[in-house]
Amino acid sequence: MIVNTGLEVIFSALIGAFAAQMLKFIFYYTHQKRINFKILTETGGMPSSHSAFVLALATSVGIINGYRSVEFAIALGFSMVIMYDAAGLRRSAGRMAVVLNKIVDDIYAHKPQTSERLIELLGHTPLEVIMGGLLGIVLALAYHILLIRY
Repeated sequence: MIVNTGLEVIFSALIGAFAAQMLKFIFYYTHQKRINFKILTETGGMPSSHSAFVLALATSVGIINGYRSVEFAIALGFSMVIMYDAAGLRRSAGRMAVVLNKIVDDIYAHKPQTSERLIELLGHTPLEVIMGGLLGIVLALAYHILLIRY
């Protein structure tokens, strides 16, 4: 019998986020044909590592405490807020950064650049969020199946 310490919840969530970031790295390499290690620490892109993290966490809580538990309801609610934020607010902030960077470029077209550029890839498309969430669920299920077997 496996004793649940809570570490398996954190480990499955971290595995989900790490796998999503590695997939972003691989996708970037296949499309751009060059290695960019910054991709491993940047937000945005396919799949959403935030979604993978929170849904792996919620799935693990559901497996351990049951899908009708208060803990699962809290974890799932937390997940929904994070995923909504990734596809909504952070995506809008990224779009706004594109506009502001263009304005700054136009203003300083003939002068030396005096300000830093805003980060433009902040949020996710709904598809990126869904795919990250599915990745998190699948990895959490696989992780717990492996825990039971070994």
